[in-house]
Amino acid sequence: MAAALLANALYSTGFVLEKRALTAMPQVTVRAPVKLLRQVVGSPLWIAGSLSLAAGFAAQLAVYRTLPIAAAQGIFVSGLVLLVLLSARLLGERTTGRERYALGAILAALLMVVLSLDESADTVGRGAPYALVLTICLPALAAGVGLYRSAERRARHRHRLPTTGVEYGVAVGLLYGVSSLAIKGVSSRLTTDGFGEAVAGLLRSPYPYLLLVTGAFGLVMSQAALQRCRASLIVPVCTTVTSLFTAVLGTLSFGESLPDDPLRLALRLSGTVLAVAVLLSMPKHDAPAPPAPHDPSPAKELTPP
Repeated sequence: MAAALLANALYSTGFVLEKRALTAMPQVTVRAPVKLLRQVVGSPLWIAGSLSLAAGFAAQLAVYRTLPIAAAQGIFVSGLVLLVLLSARLLGERTTGRERYALGAILAALLMVVLSLDESADTVGRGAPYALVLTICLPALAAGVGLYRSAERRARHRHRLPTTGVEYGVAVGLLYGVSSLAIKGVSSRLTTDGFGEAVAGLLRSPYPYLLLVTGAFGLVMSQAALQRCRASLIVPVCTTVTSLFTAVLGTLSFGESLPDDPLRLALRLSGTVLAVAVLLSMPKHDAPAPPAPHDPSPAKELTPP
């Protein structure tokens, strides 16, 4: 639990620092990934944010070794509150009333998932068939990249309303969902007994290569999306998609069975359905900027000298 809360704080801090650094940069784009990387690695503030995210990754490894996937994802979603508070304080972002209600509903979904947990009955999965993992992850990667490209094409239309970032968040969330499953696989492979043999076995698994792919694509895609959209909206959407993807498909892949008790099962399923419903109902566009005030006073007549 302590490692999960620490991961929340590190991830929220990292995203906010990266967003603040990106705000001061020229516009970045996925069509010029080398230029994007050159810009971000030259920013000390962005480096600090990325180090915070890396530390959150290390904490996440510890979480997956001790908690079931569904429980871990439920706790990770709670970091959205800290993210919104930091975004308001450090970035000056303001959420709408509808978005605040949506975040409240997501936290209610988290509470349902947490209440469905039973330490004595829940088990921590230690392995998954590689064929099943690839069957789940490869289509998700393709869907994430395809959705991102589609959002990019629509965003380039001149008269389109400014996007809130929901589509970008879903696309990046799918990539990070695959990454989260890979992290779970890595954590199950790294043991203190026979460390060298464990590393060799890890390299024979698909997990490190999935991490490399999602790390490369996720870095470029997330930075471009984070620069264009509010962190207080895109990160919650991304986190929700990642958590649902990991909790549902990860639970099935790693053999972590659903609760047997009807009440706990209802709480877990209801929390999942509520989070999905909130995600689908979130606004897709920011409200257009109000028009400049019109001066009603008549224009002065010009008189000849």
